[in-house]
Amino acid sequence: MYLNSYRRRPKRRWPWVLLLLLLALGAAYVYENRASLLHLVAEPLGVVGKPLPTPSPTPISAEEHIRRGEHAFTEGKIDEAIQEYTRAVDMDPKSAAAHAQLGWLLALRHRHAEAVQAAQRAVELDAENASYQASLGMVLDWSGRPAEAVIACLRAQELDPGYARGYAYLAEAYADQGQLVRAEALALKAVEMDPNDAFTYRILGYVWESMGLYEDATTPYRQAIELNDHLSLLHISLGRNLLTLGDMEGALLQFDKATQVDPQNPRGHDQLGWTYFIAQDYGTAEMELKRAISADPSYAPAYGHLGVTHYVQRNYEDAIPMLEKAVELGSTSVEYRYELGLSYYYLGDCEQAIVWFEKTLELDPDCEIAHQGLRDCESTP
Repeated sequence: MYLNSYRRRPKRRWPWVLLLLLLALGAAYVYENRASLLHLVAEPLGVVGKPLPTPSPTPISAEEHIRRGEHAFTEGKIDEAIQEYTRAVDMDPKSAAAHAQLGWLLALRHRHAEAVQAAQRAVELDAENASYQASLGMVLDWSGRPAEAVIACLRAQELDPGYARGYAYLAEAYADQGQLVRAEALALKAVEMDPNDAFTYRILGYVWESMGLYEDATTPYRQAIELNDHLSLLHISLGRNLLTLGDMEGALLQFDKATQVDPQNPRGHDQLGWTYFIAQDYGTAEMELKRAISADPSYAPAYGHLGVTHYVQRNYEDAIPMLEKAVELGSTSVEYRYELGLSYYYLGDCEQAIVWFEKTLELDPDCEIAHQGLRDCESTP
């Protein structure tokens, strides 16, 4: 039959192969000439040579910077907190809260002029806020202006009689004026009003320390640390009292803790270094005092302590620049001046020695060491 004689013709595959080959060649051409093709597309739109805009991050609000500053402070990161509040002030110059907290933190870093400026600005923006008035009082007191601090703190009490820090900062200002009985009563009241505030305990400890009650002062300092273990100021305060009580091991522990929680605070390194000096571990003392200077090159006590450390080891060449730097930065220490005179004398430079002996006598006319130094220089051929 015809059906049986039917033979299937083979399929012709070459057109499909040719089509795939053409597509591959086209894709290769587009890839190799993509820049010029994009040029042709972009030119009619007038965007030739212009890069696509880079997406910009959403700006952070002043309130967010304040929140970040608060978080940094709770972790003991004082410098980071200062940066965040500074950014908040830059973004919103009328934020009284940012100015007040910035001033308070700057005071912790002993940047007094900046601290007063920020705290005063907060009060200018909102004079009816008790916490801003109290912060101004604290900043003024730490800047060596306790009489003005009292006025600000009294204003804080008037605005909010229930604000504990108003009483605490007033107590500190009175203590710095020598009104210790009044200061103690106010500090005790502040702790009673807010027993969960580390700063009310700190100020009670400070008042008792000012009264010479060093053993008693350790208790509120320890309570303050229990409430805020990340604040180096509290560890330094406790360590200072322990050192006065002769507990050198306990003092070293607290000063070391201060350097751990806040490595950028020169006071922790300085206190730790000076305690090692007292223990006659001069090598460790030098290391910590140099760290203090590295943390804050304008911190005069560290230069003075490092100079004395060199001096007692008869390293007069290194002692001289450190002691001179301490004086240049404002130190009024009589010891630094007569040790400078003696250092120059031992190096055979009586001309410079006489200068420093005379500067010593300007501060203390009865300093026998300076008088003896002058006599020795006069008798030196």
